Amino acid sequence: MKTIAFTVVSAFLLTLIMGQLLIPLLKRLKFGQNVREEGPKSHLSKAGTPTMGGIIFLLPLVAAALFFSDGSRDFVLAAVLSTLGFGLIGFIDDYIKVVMKRSLGLRAYQKLIGQIAIAAALAYYAYSNEHIGSSLIIPFTGGEWDLGVFYIPAVIFIIVGLVNSTNLTDGLDGLATGVTLIVSATFTIIISFTAAMAGEKGHYYLAENHGNLVIFAAALTGACLGFLRYNTYPAQVFMGDMGSLGIGGAVAALSVLTRLPLWLPIIGGVYMAEAVSVILQVGSFKLRGKRVFRMAPLHHHFELSGMPETKVVAMFMIATAVLCLFALMSI
Repeated sequence: MKTIAFTVVSAFLLTLIMGQLLIPLLKRLKFGQNVREEGPKSHLSKAGTPTMGGIIFLLPLVAAALFFSDGSRDFVLAAVLSTLGFGLIGFIDDYIKVVMKRSLGLRAYQKLIGQIAIAAALAYYAYSNEHIGSSLIIPFTGGEWDLGVFYIPAVIFIIVGLVNSTNLTDGLDGLATGVTLIVSATFTIIISFTAAMAGEKGHYYLAENHGNLVIFAAALTGACLGFLRYNTYPAQVFMGDMGSLGIGGAVAALSVLTRLPLWLPIIGGVYMAEAVSVILQVGSFKLRGKRVFRMAPLHHHFELSGMPETKVVAMFMIATAVLCLFALMSI
């Protein structure tokens, strides 16, 4: 428990330091956010706020996770590579938009190809690892669902869906950061139980690796907590796609490596709601010529309904906390 606390505090402090160093640099380089004109008018004032801030918390996350992990680091290295891989896709997208001044960034198919490649590597690693395999833990029942040969395509779909959902959630000051803070703290608790259970059953390789995933989840919690210092309303910096895709890769790795992807609709319910709102909006408009929401993703619907941005963020964080408590009740 002491190591977990040190990890959270270290990632938190490192992120605070990185923010103090990099935010002025991002301002000098004029790496400012481009705000879509079709978005809420209240967001036009955010134009020019430094973006590409994902590096501020991704580097402390990786540093703290690797420093405090011990013994077999197989799982934590897979989690780090997943985080950095998806973060790299986001960095390239941000660089094209912000530095090269091409507002669309990477084309959708280019991002998707990169995401599928990284997701496939993570899914194959889990599938081929005898301590993970092709079965997923079913929430509330304690049972398992063996997907067999369908495991890899199913997990690729889950990972890519989750990563893009976290990207959609990053639309208000502090929203993706705050939601992920609660999600990662919940994974810290859940994986602590799975590590203890593995140790009691004599599965020492699994216990050691799950123990290191606890450290990784704790580092993600501390990094998000530190980034909130700069990302809460009014944000001093935005995480950009590098940050939103990076944290998506981190959460995806935590779920896949612990066989918990089926828990994501509960723990990551807000991510899912954001993605579903976009799917419903686009589908309804194409089929019926009518919109379901005032604007998608879902957080913009509440904004345009008259709810202040800070209240929307608080509401989504409360919803995440309730869903995560519900998940913890099923352990």
